[in-house]
Amino acid sequence: MEVLKVKKVRENAKLPTRATEGSAGLDLYACIDEPITLNKGDKALIPTGIAIGLDDPHYAAFIHSRSGLAIKHGLALLNSVGVVDSDYRGEVCVGIVKLTEEPYTIQPFERIAQMVIKPVELPEIVEVEELDETDRGAGGFGSTGKK
Repeated sequence: MEVLKVKKVRENAKLPTRATEGSAGLDLYACIDEPITLNKGDKALIPTGIAIGLDDPHYAAFIHSRSGLAIKHGLALLNSVGVVDSDYRGEVCVGIVKLTEEPYTIQPFERIAQMVIKPVELPEIVEVEELDETDRGAGGFGSTGKK
């Protein structure tokens, strides 16, 4: 995919940017008029003011936390990783949760998340009567142990 189409859906929105030439993700900015303070356990849906166009159905945009905000301030995405499907044309918003004790204030136009464009491949779905046996089998979470 060579081109990412971006439409401002809010007049004052900032387009996504790459922090460095080697950045895998595009920084997304909080398109808010007033600061938003989050305390431990608070959730917020932060608008970015943009919509994107992924013309190739073999690509999707994945929204990730910014490492610095996560480690230093306990801000994480509510759904771990957000997925923007290729056919979605609405505003990209970022669901954030505050995990640590100290309050944090998101400022207007602060970089709040990063968006990575990745290829996706969806296989043909085939219903079967039985699945192949494996050593793990139906063992659930933690069934392989710690070591």
